[in-house]
Amino acid sequence: MAKTKKSKDDDGKKNTSLRLCGKTLKALKIRAIEEETSVQKIIEKLVEDYLGQPRKPKA
Repeated sequence: MAKTKKSKDDDGKKNTSLRLCGKTLKALKIRAIEEETSVQKIIEKLVEDYLGQPRKPKA
């Protein structure tokens, strides 16, 4: 049985998609370039920070 090669980018991450208005996406891409990072890394950090916060009680 042949072994499949894992790409160096295969670190257990899954793909998803989201919709942003054009103006927001453009600003996000510009910020990523300015900070020498990627849109993916910015979004992942924001989601991780959000998930690390305590849940708000339901009203």
